[in-house]
Amino acid sequence: MTTTRRLLALGVAAWVLAGGVLRAAEAPEKAAQAWLATVDAGKYAESWDEAAALFKGAVSRTDWVAALEKVRKPLGKIVSRKLRGSKFTTDIPGAPPGEYVIIQYDTSFANAAGKTETITPMKDKDGVWRVSGYYIK
Repeated sequence: MTTTRRLLALGVAAWVLAGGVLRAAEAPEKAAQAWLATVDAGKYAESWDEAAALFKGAVSRTDWVAALEKVRKPLGKIVSRKLRGSKFTTDIPGAPPGEYVIIQYDTSFANAAGKTETITPMKDKDGVWRVSGYYIK
């Protein structure tokens, strides 16, 4: 293999590895966005189905749907949602050790402006990022 081909191969390998790292860093935010889209569409039962095992162990599907019908539905449709920030942590009070990302959005709904949504994806036991918590203030 020529020096040029070796350098090209190393460059491609580095690019692939960097892309993998970038995708891994983006995975929690993409999981949160996909999950929020399900909630935004009013598919509350499906949002429970897509949540982390920890989430499902904390609240039943029926109770989750009832809670969102009571709290989220009256807020109306999303008008805007802007990322405020995110923080990686391995320690959340009341939760087992693991990989979590706490993500906050400044959100305005049709019937309520100036809300803060906090969503916490976690790396589930199968290595997939899924939502383990969701709060609106």
